[in-house]
Amino acid sequence: MLSRVTSAAVQGIDAYIIHVEIDIAAGLPTFSTVGLPDTAVKESKDRVIAAVRNSGFDFPNRKITVNLAPADVKKEGAAFDLPIAVGILAAQEQVRGDHFRHYCITGELALDGTLRPVRGILPIVLGLKQAGIEKIILPEANATEASAVKGIEVFPACTLAQVVRFLNGEEPISPCTAGSDNMLEDFARYELDFAEVKGQQFAKRALEVAAAGGHNVIMIGPPGSGKTMLAKRLPTILPPLTFDEALETTKIHSVAGLLCAGQGMVKQRPFRSSHHTVSDIALIGGGTYPRPGEVSLAHNGVLFLDELTEFHRNVLEVLRQPLEDHIVTVSRARGSLAFPASFMLIAAMNPCPCGNFGHPEKECLCTPYQVQKYRAKISGPLLDRIDIHLEVPSLKISELSSEAEAAESSAAIRERVMRARERQRERFSGTKIHCNALMNSRQIKKFCVLDRESKDLLTTAVERLGLSGRAYDRILKVSRTIADIEGCEHIGAGHVAEAVQYRNLDR
Repeated sequence: MLSRVTSAAVQGIDAYIIHVEIDIAAGLPTFSTVGLPDTAVKESKDRVIAAVRNSGFDFPNRKITVNLAPADVKKEGAAFDLPIAVGILAAQEQVRGDHFRHYCITGELALDGTLRPVRGILPIVLGLKQAGIEKIILPEANATEASAVKGIEVFPACTLAQVVRFLNGEEPISPCTAGSDNMLEDFARYELDFAEVKGQQFAKRALEVAAAGGHNVIMIGPPGSGKTMLAKRLPTILPPLTFDEALETTKIHSVAGLLCAGQGMVKQRPFRSSHHTVSDIALIGGGTYPRPGEVSLAHNGVLFLDELTEFHRNVLEVLRQPLEDHIVTVSRARGSLAFPASFMLIAAMNPCPCGNFGHPEKECLCTPYQVQKYRAKISGPLLDRIDIHLEVPSLKISELSSEAEAAESSAAIRERVMRARERQRERFSGTKIHCNALMNSRQIKKFCVLDRESKDLLTTAVERLGLSGRAYDRILKVSRTIADIEGCEHIGAGHVAEAVQYRNLDR
């Protein structure tokens, strides 16, 4: 007796179709799974046997062979529990008919037959749409996530018994149709706001420029000056996610298992904050079965690295490629996987080992050599890839305790940022980029034309500061963003002067 059930699996952040083939033959009772299964897949036999029996069905005491095709691709996870159970029941004719062949079936089984959610449902549904499969049966907790894709009928189920009754035509299951039109209407409201930050007007202006152009930022200041406070509020002034951005971000978080049960799409721009003890694999992605790292989880959002000089140097150096290419390629013996990594890097560090260098009231106890050695932990090539170097001075107690009226809110700043982004979208229409930070050399030459006064000013700054060619391009990009914020078509000397001020670590 032979049956065949269609399922799917995820490799990287993309899905591929898996055909679960079950053969029940005469012989000693055995249960073997072939097709490069990992430990979780091999252990599915115990879950399937218990779930089938506890759901009130007969389990065959015969020789059972489960083949996961294609057999040359590694299979992992518990998502094959439900298709294996359905296939075994179909081979015994406990599931009548063969119309279940038109469905993709996926889900993890509890021992009592309850369905548990699985990872990677969104990329699976997108893969099914490309493959021309229009129906999927899955755990109820994954239904909202799956329904984000139009053109796919999503049938959520709670138990194995319910799935069998549905396939036998004994109990209908209403397809979930949450749809994608209204998923992003309720743009997530942030609990944090820039109005809560007192003082630091220069820092707020720099972060507004960074948000408007998608630029990377490093903040240098003593402990308690507000670097972390400012960084955490940066997502509140970024434009809302577009549907395509939300879809791609949700795919990554779904594969990583970071979506809560019942959650649909990611509505906020991600904010990832990594501890300085993070490994290079955890930051960049990889592992035996490659998973997205922090740089990919921050895709379309912000990656915050606090205490930058405390990170291991090899960890920081792996950031150079994704900062430049906005993609991470993980190569293994069986092949290569690519994870998107288009994020804004926000880093923070103290000015010296004791943290008081340049403090107006506290004395710095570090020698010039110690300060130089401390800052040298960050390589020049990495600093070149950071557009804005921002000093965040310590505030006096009088500024912190003042009862002055509240500062400008995040909503007001975000309006200016969105207007600047709209100008950039119009400028780059027909291309794959959407903000100034992503411009290549050809686009910089076309859209960052300087008049004589601006060119002389920039030439003088480059010669005196000894800037690299990459830093020169970064200043042009930031100048273009400042001009966009002010609604200027051409870059002026004032825009260039402000952009040069944001290269403090080059002095």
